[in-house]
Amino acid sequence: MLSAGLLILPRVDAGTLRDIAARRFDDFVAALETMVNVDCGSYTPAGVNAIADLCETRFHANGWDVERRTHMADADGPQLGDLVIGRLHGADGPNVLLVGHMDTVFDDGTVAVRPFRIDGDIARGPGVSDMKGGLLAGFVATEVLQEAGFDGFGTITYVCNPDEEIGSPFSGPVIRELAPRHDAALVLEGARANGDIVSARKGITDYRIVISGRAAHAGVEPEKGRSAVLEAAHAIVALQALNGRWPGVTVNVGVVQGGTRTNVVAERCEIHVDLRSPELETLEAAEAEIERICGDHVVPDVSADVVANSWHRPMEKKDGSVRLVDIAVGVAGELGFGLRDAATGGASDANTTSAAGTPTIDGLGPVGGDDHALAEWIDLTSVVPRIAMLAGIISRI
Repeated sequence: MLSAGLLILPRVDAGTLRDIAARRFDDFVAALETMVNVDCGSYTPAGVNAIADLCETRFHANGWDVERRTHMADADGPQLGDLVIGRLHGADGPNVLLVGHMDTVFDDGTVAVRPFRIDGDIARGPGVSDMKGGLLAGFVATEVLQEAGFDGFGTITYVCNPDEEIGSPFSGPVIRELAPRHDAALVLEGARANGDIVSARKGITDYRIVISGRAAHAGVEPEKGRSAVLEAAHAIVALQALNGRWPGVTVNVGVVQGGTRTNVVAERCEIHVDLRSPELETLEAAEAEIERICGDHVVPDVSADVVANSWHRPMEKKDGSVRLVDIAVGVAGELGFGLRDAATGGASDANTTSAAGTPTIDGLGPVGGDDHALAEWIDLTSVVPRIAMLAGIISRI
């Protein structure tokens, strides 16, 4: 693992990396247009596999070993796209894990409505920032290193994930297994709109809470009823009151569904809760408190079934990640621009690699924004410096 006591010696001049990246800019834009103009939402496996084909072809063209895994759907579950893993073997040195995802949040037909286009220095289109730009940057950065003759690594493993936008149910366990075998993980989500990379992300636990009461006629014999909606109302107030109890912890009751008719005491109510925390300790404390609230009933004779789906543990900025940030800031300085790191409330595969104990930084793709929205964009002027920075980081780990 990375040590704060290690001396970082430049292996390849940053200016050389930038010059090589600049010569590949037009090819990057052409490949980006091809990728963006594919409908590849998480539940569109044919589209995701079209991107997987492009990734596999690029791996083979540049001498990577390639493994492609097909998702085996449950009988009642959705079919997902393939997972593609490339491995590039160097002469000797640290093992580096790159992670990018091939899926988007957009439904079929989106590309026909708003295909890839360029407005001045801004490229737009579905998934251009989240994260076709970063996915492609991972390929080009390693190709830049190959052209520069750099092989000072053990193995670069590049995971192309087909299901990140739905929490990586297929690829997550694979990433979790691979991460501890690597000295650093570089996740290629787009940089923040202000250029920041990401050094910390909140952990997320989603809850589905089903409260069961007893139905009764609301006008004739309401006393025989046990209102699940009333119990849910008390629970909602208590859950929302958890906001602010721990630094950075947020709790949001986002969905409430209960009752059948106004003249029936509600027998059932379902609530969905989003819990986020920047630290594992406070995440676990909040989880325990949610369980307590749901078990401490105000309305007698009701029950609550609590199902927790822990999508991600927190990505915390620890010593190894601090060292990676220092490397990134140093390379950016060599390239002539300033760089800062930031924490964010959203999760990514960086949560998985970090929770596995591998020093991790994220947000290493081109600068972009408005992810998941109609106006999604990347700044094309950021492409060359960010590719050169990514290549430089790999060369200096």
